[in-house]
Amino acid sequence: MARTLENLGSQIRSATDSDAESAQRAGTATAPVGTPENPSFKILTVANVITACRLALTIAFLVLFVQGNNRVLALCFYAIAAVTDFLDGQVARRTQTVSWLGKVMDPIMDRVLLFTGVLAIVLTGELPAWVAVLVIGRDCYLGIGALVLQKYRRRPVDVVYIGKVTTALLMFGFCDLLLGVPVVPGLGVLGVAWLPGLNAQPSALGIFFVYAGLICSITTAVIYTREGIQIRLEALAGQEGEKGR
Repeated sequence: MARTLENLGSQIRSATDSDAESAQRAGTATAPVGTPENPSFKILTVANVITACRLALTIAFLVLFVQGNNRVLALCFYAIAAVTDFLDGQVARRTQTVSWLGKVMDPIMDRVLLFTGVLAIVLTGELPAWVAVLVIGRDCYLGIGALVLQKYRRRPVDVVYIGKVTTALLMFGFCDLLLGVPVVPGLGVLGVAWLPGLNAQPSALGIFFVYAGLICSITTAVIYTREGIQIRLEALAGQEGEKGR
């Protein structure tokens, strides 16, 4: 059991930062402990506490937003949670307390914050459920794909530029939908209820940024899939070459 947990931890660390994990495992890490290149195994650090507070603020936002009792306070919680995304990383680096827990949890909490915002506007009927399914499903697909690729290459797939554009478009669009302003007239090009903004119903401007983000999101998934297939084929070809020697 202990060996299984150790192997699982090694795989998670490798998926997060393969270079740092490999250096620590080989005992060749030269950077000071607590730096991004040589994370510590500490759990209770100021940065990790900030990350935990982000989770608490995110949950509080969802409850308040869905109840509709105090939308302004809910949005304040969401904004503060978003700011801590920048804050915890800065604190960890400046105080030399970068930890594996923080490196693993930070990107997870980024997605939790995004998904919670999406869930909130779906539950209040301000966003079609299919958008949430597509966004979350795409992230799950890429996450599972990244874990599968660990079998063929320890270094994660490089982030593509359109992936950053996707995140920016979706975050801006969802934040504008949370605010609910400005409201613009529907384009009226389609007569279906599940495409707000494109039908005749007025909608927050952010919905058009969400649509653009979804197009980029699908494009990104295709690019990563092709790159993943190429990595797998190259790894298998290399294994066959070694067997033939």
